[in-house]
Amino acid sequence: MAAELQREKTGDGAVPHSSGPDEGSETASTQAAPDKPETGLRGRLVWAAKVGRIEIRGIAPVPFEERTVKRTLNVFTLWWCMNFNILPITFGMIGPTYGLNFRDSSLVVLFFTLLTALLPAYLSTLGPKTGMRQMIQARYSFGRYIVCLPVLLNLATLTGFCVIMAVIGGQCLSAVSGGGLSPSVGIVVIAILALIISFCGFTVLHAYERWAWIPALIAIVVATGTGGAGLTRQATVEGSATASAVLSFGMIVASYTIPWACLASDFTTYLEPKTMSSKIFTYAYLGLCTPTILLMILGSAIGCSVTVNPSWLAGYDDSLVGGVLAAMLEPAGGFGKFLVVVLSFTLLGNIAATSYSITLNLQMLIPAVSSRVPRYAFALVLTAIVIPVSLRAASDFFANLENFVALIGYWSSAFLGAVLVEHFVFRGRDCDAYAPDIWEDAARLPLGIAALAASVLSFALVVPCMDQVWFTGPIARTTGDIGFEVAFVLTAVLYLPFRRFEKKITGR
Repeated sequence: MAAELQREKTGDGAVPHSSGPDEGSETASTQAAPDKPETGLRGRLVWAAKVGRIEIRGIAPVPFEERTVKRTLNVFTLWWCMNFNILPITFGMIGPTYGLNFRDSSLVVLFFTLLTALLPAYLSTLGPKTGMRQMIQARYSFGRYIVCLPVLLNLATLTGFCVIMAVIGGQCLSAVSGGGLSPSVGIVVIAILALIISFCGFTVLHAYERWAWIPALIAIVVATGTGGAGLTRQATVEGSATASAVLSFGMIVASYTIPWACLASDFTTYLEPKTMSSKIFTYAYLGLCTPTILLMILGSAIGCSVTVNPSWLAGYDDSLVGGVLAAMLEPAGGFGKFLVVVLSFTLLGNIAATSYSITLNLQMLIPAVSSRVPRYAFALVLTAIVIPVSLRAASDFFANLENFVALIGYWSSAFLGAVLVEHFVFRGRDCDAYAPDIWEDAARLPLGIAALAASVLSFALVVPCMDQVWFTGPIARTTGDIGFEVAFVLTAVLYLPFRRFEKKITGR
């Protein structure tokens, strides 16, 4: 995508490193003069970026004149590829653990995905209009400094997803090797390959996402075909689905889709501002919903079939998701083993895109460092974190997965409640109201106290609505987990009077 941007500017297809503000929060006054080359570590990194055609633009808003990319279809292919992998299959396999049969799990997946995917799809439309990354936009409601709290939570969420995917990919590589390759080694392989893609940034990321879904589609279709007989044998579930089970699994589905909204505009900031919002929304919505629904439903089918297929159960006991997929593809012989490797690599697109946003969030959290160290250098830091955490998380994967996704839906829903009310009510859906010249000016941005207070106070009701292994609130005992719904609505309601009061006092 960035390559297309440069072709429009120069006609030679080269990729620019940046023609606006440089990395991080570095301002014009601190940038090196055009005739004075960068020195030291930053100089070497910038040189490497130019040689390797790596994007080094950081968190500074993309200037209007640089938002010239016309290929809107990239929005669809990016979301499609990020979600066309075995991660949604893994989430879908959680449905039967709540006592839901295949039909009920599938309906929960369908309706909760269609509902919650509206948030990331809509926020994707703001990138071309503002030129701002998602968490930079959040400064216009949470303020210059208080926004560091949701940025920190977003970092934990995105890193957690990278850990989950690294574990799943490592288990697949271990399963296909018949134990010759340990899951730990597989995790390291997946993490390093994802590092290479995310390191390069916008250009390589979009080029990879444009085509990587094709082998993923082939591998998943073959796995479904060879495992079709096993999928027809479903475990019997006693009784009908309860509201508690439906809402609790719905929370898991929502915790997969809602966090995407916290980085949605990161991938659309280079598009032309005049690009139709309806077009961006449609591409993002379909690109997110279609693979997520199809693959989560497949995961639910697999989850309902594991216990009645001995070879699948043995594979699950040995390597969890990777073992089940290897057992499904066993009839295909050596080709089936090759496809398991392909399935493990399908996660790279998701990890790389997530890592890309993590590097930007790290720059927002520690701007003093990011002004000297380019975005892509943070990819190395992320990999150094993901590998050891993944090795630890793999020991009790599904328990760790459920505990993790249960928490991220709560904070991200509260965060989005404040951000969307700010956009629709206080800024009148006008993207010009996000003045780009104040993006790092704490004296002109909102204080953020209203957003923080609304988010925190909402948890007085969210906590009683939580249904987790380690805690079940009194309301959740009757209703099931409705924490993310309550967090979103209550934060939005509280933010209205709080923000009006803050604006009246400060004038910002």
